[in-house]
This record gives sequence, structure tokens and C-alpha cells, in this order.
Amino acid sequence: MNIIGRRKIWYLISLILILPGIVALFLWKIPTGLDFKGGSLLDIQYKENVSRDKVQESVNLSGFSNANIQLSGDNTYIIKTAPLDQENQKKLTDALAKAGEYKQNRLETVGPTVSNDLKKRAIIAVIIASLAIIIYISIAFRKVPRPASSWRFGVCAVLALIHDLLFVFGVFAILGHFLGYEIDSLFITALLTIMGFSVHDTIVVFDRIRENLRKSPSLDFETNVNNSILQTLNRSLNTSFTVLIVLFSLFLLGGASLKTFTLALLVGIAMGTYSSIFNASPLLVSWQGWSARRMSRINQKVSS
Repeated sequence: MNIIGRRKIWYLISLILILPGIVALFLWKIPTGLDFKGGSLLDIQYKENVSRDKVQESVNLSGFSNANIQLSGDNTYIIKTAPLDQENQKKLTDALAKAGEYKQNRLETVGPTVSNDLKKRAIIAVIIASLAIIIYISIAFRKVPRPASSWRFGVCAVLALIHDLLFVFGVFAILGHFLGYEIDSLFITALLTIMGFSVHDTIVVFDRIRENLRKSPSLDFETNVNNSILQTLNRSLNTSFTVLIVLFSLFLLGGASLKTFTLALLVGIAMGTYSSIFNASPLLVSWQGWSARRMSRINQKVSS
């Protein structure tokens, strides 16, 4: 199986996968939840069966038609609104009481200052993690045989990660627009987990590339990389498949508060497995080929 020889096909598939999400990001952006934009969260549980439509009707009558309502358990609903003062809080709770008797589990309010700080910390966390990955891989692969370069391994791993994160962001931009999904602080945890899992898969392939470059120096770089992917393919697929089974079960059976987190992991780990096999190593080969051609042109100019 010549995976590297078909790398342009894998690049095209990746473009097809992430392009709709990038368009959605520009058109609709990612719908942020309470943690990022500020607001109030009300968690209530009705004593009798009350449909979501009935809860929505009560909320609309109270004047909070833009509220986000999620079913989180048996007759339990999480209602997210703009920040509520005492007057609006009473107005909302009185309206909800018309749908049936309930108990209030919690009421939280997050101000815009806290939410803005969380945004900055999330961005910084992703940037620091990406830089740390490049530095770590560059150091770990510093003795990789020529013509490979250790820092290229790190950059290619991070480029594959960016591909994965763009896909996840795009999926949630689409789901947010059509199905009302919102991202919260757990979404950032999911992103960092995806980065760790994806780079782990990539490093397994890269480590085999390093071994094969040492064992088979007579083979060209592209052949060694292709052999390395094939030798680690079953391990990567089996590991990811078992994780995805667990995540899919958690997505189906877990509570509503975990669905965004679990879905982000499902999408990200699946795409991370793809990028580790079909993006990271092919990018390494493309970069190496471009560098070799550039050096050849320079040498020709010098000799002439």
C-alpha cells in the first residue's frame, strides 16, 4: 500500500473535510456558552414529567425567548440566559413554576470579565501546548539521521494538530448554527486532550521513521516513511477504535452536560487518527522533497 505516493489525494480529502467548517466559522462563528460570554445558568428538576416544549413555552412567556434550554436528566433542565438580576430571576422562576412544581438545584452567574479572562487563558493554553510540542519533538528527534531534520518533525506534528482543531471548530460552528450547540470550558479541556492524543499517535509513526532511517539508509526517504506508516497502522487504528467506542457510549448514555465535551473528543480523536497517518508523515515527505529540490537548484547555480 503506497500511502505516501497518494499524499495529494489525502491533502485533497483533508481540504474537503475542513473547508465547510472554515466557511461556517466565517459565516456564523462558534456559538459560545455561559463560560465564554457571561450570563446566568439555572438548573431545575420538575417533580412530574414536563416536556421541553412546555418549559420553552414558559420561558418565552416570561420574555426570555433567547434562553438556551437543555435536558440534562429525568425532568431536569439547564436554562442559560443573559445575566439575571433579582427582578428578572424571580420573573423567570415564576414563569417556570407555571409548567409544574420543581426544585432549583443551582443558579450561577458568570460576569463578562471572568468570561473574557477564560478566553485569553484558553488561547494561551493552546499556543503554549503547540510550542511545547514543537520543542519537545525537536529535542527528542535531534539525532534523527540525515536528510531528515528534527524541527521539521515538530512543525509537521503541529500542522497536523492545527488541521484537527480546525475540523473540530468547524463542526461545532455548523452544529451550533443548526442544532444550538454551545462550547464551554470543558470544550477547551477536550481540545487539549485531542492535541495530546493526536501528537501521541504522530510520535509513534515518527519514531518508527527514525528507526527505519537508521536501519535502512539505502532506501530513499519516501520509502522509509511509507514503510513506517504501514508498520504502525494497525496499532494506531486499534488504539483509536477502542477509545472511540468508549466515547460513543458516553455520548449516548452520558448526561447533557457532557455531550459537548464527549462529542468534541469523538470528532477530534477520529480526525487526529486520520491526520497522524495521512497528514503528518506525508507533510514531512513533501517538505523534504521541496527542500531537496531547492538545494539542487542552489547547487546548480553555484556550479554554473
